[in-house]
Amino acid sequence: MNKEIKKLLNFLKSEYLGLWAVPLLLVVLYETGALTEGTYAGDARMEYILQSVCILLTVCLIPLSLRLFSLNLVKRIKELPLQEALKSYRLWSEVRLALLMAPAILGISFYYLTLNTSGLFCACMALIASLFCVPSRKRLLAELDLPEDIND
Repeated sequence: MNKEIKKLLNFLKSEYLGLWAVPLLLVVLYETGALTEGTYAGDARMEYILQSVCILLTVCLIPLSLRLFSLNLVKRIKELPLQEALKSYRLWSEVRLALLMAPAILGISFYYLTLNTSGLFCACMALIASLFCVPSRKRLLAELDLPEDIND
């Protein structure tokens, strides 16, 4: 069982690194000129729409991602057999990271499209919220109520 837990943690850690790598890659692409920035700068209507979408997504998805995982963990995952609990834990961890990645990517994109910092603030909030989701063995064992010395 330690092998499965270690494999799961490796997947979750690589996905977590992806959560930070994709927005950083997007910043690099915009800063190097590979992607066009300022497309909607000066267009008040489009700036308002993009900022509103970004803020609403951030305000909705960050609490949803953090709370949804917790509710599902308490109600469903802990009741499953260990093998299925690990699969479900991975699925819901991926859903949580995807919910946090959406405002991060959109916030950075909207920042560079409108050159208005509200998108950047939303992206930073999503990335800061992801710090509550850092995968570790200790966290996984605690969330699934497993003993430290779990074996096959």
